[in-house]
Amino acid sequence: MDPAVLIFLLYVMIAHELVCGWLQHRRQSAKPRARAAAPLLRSSAQVCQGAWRTGSQSVRPDRGGRDLRKTGRIASMAAVSLSSSLNKAVRQQYMSLPQGGKCQVTYIWIDGTGEGLRNKTRTLDTEPSSIDDIPEWNFDGSSTYQSEGSNSDMYLRPVRMFRDPFSLDPNKLVLCEVLKYNRLPAETNHRATCSKVMERVKEHCIWFGMEQEYTLLGVDGHPYSWPVNGFPEPQGPFYCGVGADHAYGRDIVECHYKACLYAGITIYGTNAEVMPSQWEYQVGPCEGIEMGDQLWVSRFLLHRVSEDFGVVASLDPKPIKGNWNGAGCHTNVSTKQMRDEGGLQYIEQAIEKLGKKHAEHIRMYDPHGGKDNMRRLTGLHETSSIDDFSAGVANRGASIRIPRQVGQEQKGYFEDRRPAANCDPYAVTEAITVTCLLDSEDAEESK
Repeated sequence: MDPAVLIFLLYVMIAHELVCGWLQHRRQSAKPRARAAAPLLRSSAQVCQGAWRTGSQSVRPDRGGRDLRKTGRIASMAAVSLSSSLNKAVRQQYMSLPQGGKCQVTYIWIDGTGEGLRNKTRTLDTEPSSIDDIPEWNFDGSSTYQSEGSNSDMYLRPVRMFRDPFSLDPNKLVLCEVLKYNRLPAETNHRATCSKVMERVKEHCIWFGMEQEYTLLGVDGHPYSWPVNGFPEPQGPFYCGVGADHAYGRDIVECHYKACLYAGITIYGTNAEVMPSQWEYQVGPCEGIEMGDQLWVSRFLLHRVSEDFGVVASLDPKPIKGNWNGAGCHTNVSTKQMRDEGGLQYIEQAIEKLGKKHAEHIRMYDPHGGKDNMRRLTGLHETSSIDDFSAGVANRGASIRIPRQVGQEQKGYFEDRRPAANCDPYAVTEAITVTCLLDSEDAEESK
């Protein structure tokens, strides 16, 4: 055969193969892609804020317009607890059952750390009408850092009753003091001495309002909604912010607010704080010993609501190192004289007394003798230096702030900005009351 013919036939065969391959590729491309079967259940490790960790997420670009997932700055969110994924509809079926006239009473107390709260529940035959209707109880103090195993029984003495927002009426929450085997106050029972101090100064009608800051964390300790492999944008848009990219965990905040109102807490308000995932709520004004009672129970409600959502509400005064705000418990103080006309002079007198006992107060303003506040009170991030005492009108970098309105009206209250978020409100209010109202009286009596 002519070689030219052979070459021509070879070209025809090659062209045929190329055309057939191209047509097959077109047919496959036109078919819909098969999708992998989705699992019936998402594990808690896969789910965060309703989004798949490895799937599509709503992620805003950075300031350069880049997808943050491609820059490595976002990998996944903080982990939530397994318990939070349990079927709440099944739970509600049982929670709605009648109680047969009985009442569940949850006893709440402060454990041996001075920070942690414990609780347990018992049944009463009828709904208590007052705190006097609730009996004392006991618990194993060796399991709460409060006693030795060889002599572990501790007493729970009910001191204040609230409605229960979790199991609803007629059930109750009861705050208790802890007494040792000899019925003396436990070491972390600062309420006992605070109550005596408040009784001594009741004619002054001293009011307190405390601003409780806290940070939402995943159960892995990572800030809720922060990217795992990086940081959110710098502080600035988060304080009192709104929007999915500026307010993290609002559901928890709003549920806690409603729980406080239902329980009977004098909650004043709430707002997002400067650091993302950090929030604040205010309790007060409350008179005397009631301030500590209400703040402790509001903290219990905060931890309990956060538990339902599978996250942790941390009161650590400096949860994140670096250029991020810490968490405090600013304490507002006002006596009857301060609220009357010309009360500014009494505010200034109180501030002068507080300045003379700065170091003593720092030791009382966190449960570790000031060590926690050393991380927070640096003179940066709206704090004063832990080593210096200062005061000023509308100055959030001072130890004591006099609100601008108080300066204008010449009466009202002052704000002590030094207490840490994890402070014991009994210890704080007692220290302020003794310094401002009792030291001068005791000095006069000793003459």
